Amino acid sequence: MAPPDPPPHTGAAPPPARAALEPTLERGTLAGTLRHLWPYIWPSDRADLKRRVGWSVVLLLAAKLATLSVPFTFKWATDALTGAHTAPIAPANWMLWLVASPLLMTASYGAVRILMAVLTQWRDGIFARVAMHAVRKLATITFVHMHELSLRFHLERKTGGLTRVLERGRNAIETIVRMVILQLIPTIVEVSLLSAVLLWQFDWRYVLATLAMVAAYLYYTYIATEWRIEIRRRMNDSDTEANTKAIDSLLNYETVKYFGAEAREAERYDRSMERYERASVKTYTSLAVLNAGQAIIFTLGLTAAMLMCAYGVRAGHNTVGDFVLINSMFIQLYQPLNFMGMVYREIKQAIIDIEMMFGVLSRDPEVKDVPGAKPLVVTSGHIRFEDVRFSYEPERPILKGLSFEVPAGKTVAIVGPSGAGKSTISRLLFRLYDLSGGRILIDGQDIRQVTQTSLRDKIGMVPQDTVLFNDTIRYNIRYGRWDATDAEVEEAARLAQIDGFIRMAPKGYQTQVGERGLKLSGGEKQRVAIARTVLKAPPILVLDEATSALDSHTEHEIQEALERVSRNRTSLVIAHRLSTIVAADEIIVIDQGRIAERGTHGELLAQGGLYASMWNRQREAEAARERLAQMDDDSAAPDLRPPALDDPVATAAE
Repeated sequence: MAPPDPPPHTGAAPPPARAALEPTLERGTLAGTLRHLWPYIWPSDRADLKRRVGWSVVLLLAAKLATLSVPFTFKWATDALTGAHTAPIAPANWMLWLVASPLLMTASYGAVRILMAVLTQWRDGIFARVAMHAVRKLATITFVHMHELSLRFHLERKTGGLTRVLERGRNAIETIVRMVILQLIPTIVEVSLLSAVLLWQFDWRYVLATLAMVAAYLYYTYIATEWRIEIRRRMNDSDTEANTKAIDSLLNYETVKYFGAEAREAERYDRSMERYERASVKTYTSLAVLNAGQAIIFTLGLTAAMLMCAYGVRAGHNTVGDFVLINSMFIQLYQPLNFMGMVYREIKQAIIDIEMMFGVLSRDPEVKDVPGAKPLVVTSGHIRFEDVRFSYEPERPILKGLSFEVPAGKTVAIVGPSGAGKSTISRLLFRLYDLSGGRILIDGQDIRQVTQTSLRDKIGMVPQDTVLFNDTIRYNIRYGRWDATDAEVEEAARLAQIDGFIRMAPKGYQTQVGERGLKLSGGEKQRVAIARTVLKAPPILVLDEATSALDSHTEHEIQEALERVSRNRTSLVIAHRLSTIVAADEIIVIDQGRIAERGTHGELLAQGGLYASMWNRQREAEAARERLAQMDDDSAAPDLRPPALDDPVATAAE
């Protein structure tokens, strides 16, 4: 009986060559999948792995020969025990004498079974490194490719579902490599050899009965498995949906708490799990139907062959040992035959899982280095936007012909209403997207003509929403420059005004920051981001609304740190709070994708246009917040006046 389906799976080689990332054109087929996997099973640059494949084949053949001899030792032991060799045996005929020894044949039966098991496990152990090397290489290829895909791709996909694709694909690769190379091919060889032995030892009727049973068994397995594939696909989809909802909810833990939405989130997750439950029940029910049909077909074939042999024993053409041999050979055949059914199911299911991984691999990176791209050489850090146009979707343009410059060593601020395209400018400078039109130049070099790695190496970013790795503070700061010493990390933290806070923590720089840095406050996370950028020491700095989410006191401290970091660097500041950019060399006001105004803070206020309107609204809002804060302070102060004589509360207290 076939084993049950496995439950759906629930994560330092150098990056592979670009050519290795191209998926097979025959997605969804075993032949295409094997063609894609073969370079990793038989790697041209790994002679040690090739030797392991060769030894695995030798051990495979030896194990199959041992497997074929097991039924014969059983037959000879049975014949010896039943006295099938009743005539005296001449001493010279030592071979027949050995076969006629019941004790020796019984011992041989056990020895051959042990040899078969040892050879099989030895083969699996040797091949394990080959299989897992292929898994590691392809998983790394997919992981690297995911990072090469554009920000647009990652914004469209949910992280939980994407990691599920990687995880399932990784396990599917292992399934296909191990089952096809070590199980499917050996099973075909074994079935062929057993059929030949039946023809040699008995006659064509036994072979006909066997082949008819095998054909019916495989056909039924194929039909039933094809029926189950769609059921399995629905189960995987519902599992991915449930996992995505769980991750999304846990990543937004604080938001759930703020709105008291635990019950709603649990109900939402339970609905997904209900769909998964229904799909899983159908999966296991269909497996029971498949197993029952396979058992019936096999038993009919076995019974037919044993009836023929029983008739031969009654007629004197066969011995009791032959009857045992038939049974043993069919039982011997049942294992690989049953495994062929399981192999087919597992491979089909693995192809479904790996198909999604191939789908990710087939996505062409939106942003790619042009052939012959050279590293960016920054001499002064002069940035120039020339008639820059961009849209996330063709029917909705975001930037409509932007042209401005950020002189070397100067600070230019970009401001404007929400949705004006401010943050898009920083993403385009980082080349997270490619332009729809126009050019962005750094020291006269078009950023589309230089390598992405060198471009991003020369630009430092302090974002509005700092997301940290779930590791130590030291790890997160060192992320800015991985080869930095501990002393350099601590100096960067001091310049970002966070060294004192870190040293007060019990574990200092080894303090864990938690998922996405949730153990730190907003100001602490921003300081870590600043320290990370200080350590990177880029000639160009981008501040994308780096203080918009902070309180006024923290904002002032962070602003001082940012001014220290940006000194003598070309700086592009995306600002929400206008008070943070009054000292900028130039302020550019963006409205509906175009430059509406530009000038210094004083010049823009004097114009009385959009910038002045935004400035006045923010000043009024800040004044209102200060008045409310003062009222809260007054209401919280204790009332030290004596109670009135007619105060009932005071009277009761007395």
